[in-house]
Amino acid sequence: MANAARVFIDGEAGTTGLGIRERLRAVPQVELHSLPEASRKDPAARRDIMRDVDLVILCLPDDAARESTAIADGLGSQAPKLLDASTAHRVDPAWVYGFPELTPGQAARIAQASRVANPGCYPTGGIALLRPLLEAGILPVDYPITVNAVSGYSGGGKGMIAAHEQTGGPAFELYALGLEHKHLPELQLYSRLTRRPIFAPSVGHFRQGMLVSIPLHFDLLKPGTRSADLHEALAAYYEGSRLISVLPPTGDGKLEPEALADTDRMELRVFGHDGHGQAVLVARLDNLGKGASGAAVQNLALMLGLENPDD
Repeated sequence: MANAARVFIDGEAGTTGLGIRERLRAVPQVELHSLPEASRKDPAARRDIMRDVDLVILCLPDDAARESTAIADGLGSQAPKLLDASTAHRVDPAWVYGFPELTPGQAARIAQASRVANPGCYPTGGIALLRPLLEAGILPVDYPITVNAVSGYSGGGKGMIAAHEQTGGPAFELYALGLEHKHLPELQLYSRLTRRPIFAPSVGHFRQGMLVSIPLHFDLLKPGTRSADLHEALAAYYEGSRLISVLPPTGDGKLEPEALADTDRMELRVFGHDGHGQAVLVARLDNLGKGASGAAVQNLALMLGLENPDD
């Protein structure tokens, strides 16, 4: 773009909004616009600033994101592009799912879209591991998938951050054991699974980082599958990717979640035992990086033409 792209972060004071703002400070092609704190919930003020910018990033609770979308839609031809970091539109067919590495043409679809839904942090890891194996015909669409994951406490928002940083918080905590976590619909849809997966998320007493792990039994996969086949399928799918790396398993069979904190990268590994006919797929990422703010900036760059979708 010849001139700087004008961007408004609706909800800039939240964890994701702050992360996006910090990243965009290093992008000279973007000009950030803001509202005074007293006007941030004023529909008229939000409508006026939306009319004056090229793109709005929604860093809001789901209902508030829907409200902002309605305001933007009311502007007609003056409406800005929208990038929604909430859960509100992730499985809405009218919105493009903002995972550029999902399929070979997904980055181009994001680049052409006026409405993009940023992925959830947990599904980013889960989908990255599962989609290539389904596309390769290794993993049946009705496989009984279980996704186990642990995130740093920053993913829980201001309340959880305060609880951990002020009072210490629990060392480890399972949650969403009612099996209704809000990330499940997108995890199932974009992994192309026909059977609803079981998702068991957890939080550890560390600020940033995430591990998403998925156990597999070879006798339920394509006949003859071995660990190397899983690794090769992932490596082929993400060959040339700037942010996603497929790496060999660690020598000691261990993996800690914080190594990619403050980066926008994601690492995928296969830990397998051919003799037992089992493997564990693991994605490691920063829940605030590729899992949130970093992914939003990646999508913003595509939507504003700051990044070539073929790169």
